[in-house]
Amino acid sequence: MTTPFYTIGIESSCDETAVAIMRGERDLVANLVYSQAQMHARYGGVVPEVASRDHLRKLPYLVRDAIAEAKIDIRDISLVAATYGPGLVGPLLVGLSYGKGMAFGLSVPFIGVNHLEGHIFAQRLSDAEVEPPFMALIVSGGHTSLIDVAAYGEYHLVGMTVDDAAGEALDKVGKMLGIGYPAGAEIDRLASEGNPAAINFPRPMSGSPGFDFSFAGLKTSVLYHLRKHPREKKEDVAASFLASVVSVLTKKSINATKRYHRKNLVVVGGVAANAHLRDRLQTDGKEKGIDVVFPAIEYCTDNAAMIATAGAYHHIAMQESHPLSLGPQPSLSL
Repeated sequence: MTTPFYTIGIESSCDETAVAIMRGERDLVANLVYSQAQMHARYGGVVPEVASRDHLRKLPYLVRDAIAEAKIDIRDISLVAATYGPGLVGPLLVGLSYGKGMAFGLSVPFIGVNHLEGHIFAQRLSDAEVEPPFMALIVSGGHTSLIDVAAYGEYHLVGMTVDDAAGEALDKVGKMLGIGYPAGAEIDRLASEGNPAAINFPRPMSGSPGFDFSFAGLKTSVLYHLRKHPREKKEDVAASFLASVVSVLTKKSINATKRYHRKNLVVVGGVAANAHLRDRLQTDGKEKGIDVVFPAIEYCTDNAAMIATAGAYHHIAMQESHPLSLGPQPSLSL
């Protein structure tokens, strides 16, 4: 009988402490996420030192509970995978150090996973999984990028934000509207009750050549509008702002997918959970003959399942492993 291959994945690049265990490359047997969002809400954003200390407190217990949920012994673990970048250096260091220590203690291989690649692998956890080649839109609080995925491990940057990420703009506009951190889900809810045509906010870089994004100017436009119209309905501001963000993301992504002759567009990252973005991309994609694929909602935001499946793939399919000297790389790119 073949001994099952278990990969434990660890994610701590920002304000989620997450641990998952994967059997083989696809069979998720444990998936735990602890969010620090409520802790950081009082500050209006993530405080790296606070995040790091909380990762230190929570990670050992999440590892223990994940092993129990998977119904295995710690000695059954065959591979340790941990995020090593990009992200906040302190939080990265916590998860990476814990993962390397576990690999050393268990005498098993170690894989450092690129957080952005992890998001791309998140779609492998869904029933609608597609294989490369495809176009990927990574859209989150820290990143907004279009990546042509020729094969797993073979990535070409097509476009990226030149200033704020889409998720960052959502959080900052949320703060203007008096919404707590993180603001994405609440803006999505408010927008459902507002009129997206109430305010004519700009669609930044929508008509420019290429596939780069910009959201800083849009954010400033909302700020100036609220100064002039302080009694404007929150619902209308949220709906009009979100309509602009969704319009730009959709147009650029669909056009890039067509330009690179890809049949599938994979949309990942925390903002991929946004209902308005999902609906618009699905509608426009269908009109253009493009299949738009999203992970399940729980795999859009930061999680360790995507880290475990990416790590398992690189080790099992690509025969890769990394030295325990690997350090955190907060500015890592694909």
